[in-house]
Amino acid sequence: MPHHETGEALFCLRGVYMDQIVIQGGRVLKGEVRISGAKNAALPILISSLLADGWNTYSNVPDLKDIQSTKLLLSSLGASIKSDGDIIKINGGGMCNHEASYDLVRKMRASILVLGPLVARLKKARVSLPGGCAIGARPINLHLKGLARLGASIELKHGYVEAYADHLTGNEIYLDIPTVTGTENLMMAAVLARGATVLRNAAREPEVVALADVLIKMGAKIKGVGTSVITIEGVSSLKPVSVSIMPDRIEAGTFMVSAALTGGDVTLLNCEPDHLKAVIHKLRLTGARITVEDKLIRIVGADEIASVDIKTQPYPGFPTDMQAQFMVLMSVARGFSIISETIFENRFIHVSELKRMGADIKITGNTAMITGKPALSGAPVMATDLRASASLILAGLSAVGTTEINRVYHLDRGYETIEKKFAKLGAAIKRVKI
Repeated sequence: MPHHETGEALFCLRGVYMDQIVIQGGRVLKGEVRISGAKNAALPILISSLLADGWNTYSNVPDLKDIQSTKLLLSSLGASIKSDGDIIKINGGGMCNHEASYDLVRKMRASILVLGPLVARLKKARVSLPGGCAIGARPINLHLKGLARLGASIELKHGYVEAYADHLTGNEIYLDIPTVTGTENLMMAAVLARGATVLRNAAREPEVVALADVLIKMGAKIKGVGTSVITIEGVSSLKPVSVSIMPDRIEAGTFMVSAALTGGDVTLLNCEPDHLKAVIHKLRLTGARITVEDKLIRIVGADEIASVDIKTQPYPGFPTDMQAQFMVLMSVARGFSIISETIFENRFIHVSELKRMGADIKITGNTAMITGKPALSGAPVMATDLRASASLILAGLSAVGTTEINRVYHLDRGYETIEKKFAKLGAAIKRVKI
């Protein structure tokens, strides 16, 4: 067997290419779907357990690969973990290891969030530079500059970040861009620093607010949450908490687009409409009828989808994590639309796969120009990142014929049993082993 074929066979044995999603398109989606806990809120909140001794209890935690990776990472640092369904209990009191190894960090960018807690509690950290989806460089320089402003010595050696501080001291930190993980990392470092820290141009995303709310419940003194200026008064110690993870706004948005795309009638349960205002606004412009209640959203798709332009922006603007899904909707809309991606430079890598399904999309720089067509056609396609995977499922749901999606392990990082949820809404979708 040639060498490259041997490598492919080994990858299959490890399960990388073994799962495939197969969809027979053309079904109208109807019914109710319960939205899971938010991955992007759960990850930093689980990591915040390192900041206190004692057992923290987290409920509504989604069952995802990234959650499993986070549990392995926390265990490697010395934390104790118990799991029971969607409830995870973590005790950070045994944290003794200051190194997060490459093998644990390479799969998930959010792993860099252990840097702040490690320096704050152990006075040192050695954390591998992170991996994750291939959607741009997403540098961590703002994390490192911020920690340096708090008094940490930072070095990059052999693919690792090494940070040291006898103690952290509050300071004023200006973020060049409102980075979500940067804001979260620096917030977790600053809660145990001496004196006051002011984060300017801080991220305002609901996931940042959720972490801050947990830290406040642990005893942190934080003001300005949800605005671009966050003030943190350091405290000497924090206490463990019991909290529930907020609903996943990106999963909710994905199911909303699926209803609009198929002319369906779908009700989302356990969601937070206030987090989805930008998505709701754009979907209404496409002709979809949307009803909003306390923790519920009902969306009824239009007979004909109208074209709408979007531009991704930091919250409260249109989320970059919904761009790929919305592009599928515009691919079958009436007329011409423009999608501008301002957050990540490589976030159009799903376009080539959508074009295999017949989409008419032209790319110029960070802009996609889309001419809607009556329908897409099923085809074998390959997922390239988490949200691209979701967009290909949506494309398959609306396409004529059969769509086979390969490399779906990306999906398992961020969507909890998405094929089962779509099947309950009437989709002809299944996961198969190949």
